[in-house]
Amino acid sequence: MRIAVDGMGGDHAPKEIVKGCVEALNDLEIEIILVGMQDQLEEELKKYTFDSTRLHIQHASEVITNEDKPVHAIRSKKDSSLVVGLNMVKEGSADAFVSAGNTGAILAGSIFKVGRIKGIDRPAIAAVYPTHKGISLLVDAGANAECKARNLLEFGVMGSIYAERVLGKSRPSIGLVNIGTEEGKGTDLIRDAHGLYQKVDLNYVGNAEARDLPKGIVDVIVCDGFIGNVILKLTEGVAMTMFTMLKEKFTENIMNKLGAAILMPSLREFKKTLDYSEYGGAPLLGVNGAVIKAHGSSNAKAIKNAIKQAKVFAEKEVVGMISNEIQKIGDEENVE
Repeated sequence: MRIAVDGMGGDHAPKEIVKGCVEALNDLEIEIILVGMQDQLEEELKKYTFDSTRLHIQHASEVITNEDKPVHAIRSKKDSSLVVGLNMVKEGSADAFVSAGNTGAILAGSIFKVGRIKGIDRPAIAAVYPTHKGISLLVDAGANAECKARNLLEFGVMGSIYAERVLGKSRPSIGLVNIGTEEGKGTDLIRDAHGLYQKVDLNYVGNAEARDLPKGIVDVIVCDGFIGNVILKLTEGVAMTMFTMLKEKFTENIMNKLGAAILMPSLREFKKTLDYSEYGGAPLLGVNGAVIKAHGSSNAKAIKNAIKQAKVFAEKEVVGMISNEIQKIGDEENVE
């Protein structure tokens, strides 16, 4: 298994990227291809001891930054670490690609270079969503602000396969984010998508209200990318504010401080479940290869977990299964 990693993408590149790669190499039976400026990557690698037969550098002379316009950057910076890494997946010299770089460029580059799975109109970003019952998968987390009903169906198909194959969920349940659970609620888009789901053989349980998502009522949360991104950022903001308020309360007086000392192990464990670095990154579903988008602020731990995620993504043949299921829906169910 050969994983290509964008050594120049992210807020803490190349330092944390290189460290995460070394940690992944020590934990997993894989080869890593670090893509980026060779001199910078080699300088960072000098700090570590690792199996040099399983880590290689692929020089790339350019970097796509967060300030670059995604489509223009993909077309103009052909020797960027991002483009070179995606081309490796396309050509088969890498089984998967991980990047903490420009989200829009990763999406555009994956579509232009790796290509879509046949039958998929809109690839989507799938993000892990921590809940009371464990983790759910939210699709789409920001790739498509506007969608058609067919796109929302595709998101459910792709998310269901990923949740089953990678997250280990048996026959994952799927819910459409809506303003109510009753039939007939929501926009024309949601009602049309609801109708499509009722025609296919998926474990679709109906509409899901946003307030119920943290309870873990469904395994796969389906919505357009605008709503999905708002859900993720609102959840993150509420969690951060809650911890800030707790910290203020716990330090008000001596009794509160004693209570905090007793509760601290449980609070640390709870905070861990909300830490993005525990989950690695977000898979880009619908492109013809295993691509993982790591958080832009990823530290070494997050990069290591993103590489682990990419390994499972590729090993479980998620792309092939999505292709087969989409063709089956198109051919057998005649869903338009």
